[in-house]
Amino acid sequence: MELLDRLRSDPGQAAIVLDVDGVLAPIAARPEDSAVPEETRAAVRNLVGRYALVAAVSGRTTADATRLIGVPEVADAGTHGLELETVPPEWVRAMHDVARGVRWRIEDKGVALAIHYRDADDEYAALAELEVVAARARAAGLHARFGRKVLELLPPVEANKGTALRRLLERARLARALYAGDDTTDLDAFAVVAGLEVGVRVAVDSPEAPPALRANADILVSGTTAFLDLLRQL
Repeated sequence: MELLDRLRSDPGQAAIVLDVDGVLAPIAARPEDSAVPEETRAAVRNLVGRYALVAAVSGRTTADATRLIGVPEVADAGTHGLELETVPPEWVRAMHDVARGVRWRIEDKGVALAIHYRDADDEYAALAELEVVAARARAAGLHARFGRKVLELLPPVEANKGTALRRLLERARLARALYAGDDTTDLDAFAVVAGLEVGVRVAVDSPEAPPALRANADILVSGTTAFLDLLRQL
């Protein structure tokens, strides 16, 4: 497509920015079981040095995303960009107070909490219970956001994948980028890409992908294997 051709015609003036789970790593029942296939890691490594910036924006912590990707030259922004911001300790305490007593697995990201229910026997019942938790969080002034089989509790700090992407591009002084994502949280980054000089929005499709992601994508690929094929074309 024309946008992709324009981006890769001058890689020294462009960024490749990627979500991790569902894009580089196939979705696993538990985040700790996720793995980036070696061939995908090699494809990412091949982009480093050719493009002005290769980065990852993830819901994982920065340290965890760096470990999972396994390419030290990739610039990682974790916890949806929250790790780039200052989070007052009282909001961290409020998140833990709201999550106290929740029977689903809680992933503590320091500045956010993720409650995973993918392994629940009855996902509909789990979701109904977590809607109550989300309402409780919002009543306490927190942000609550659902993703792929997860409820995230976040402080009321302006930070998302869009703000993280904008900061990465501003630091590198770039106005051209490809961004790839697979979930609702990636729509904020899509909005930033839409305003660039050259922007390519890639949606990695799955049965769980939100319709809005597909609707706003310039390129739609069917899963992580198909996305690897696209990476190799860059």
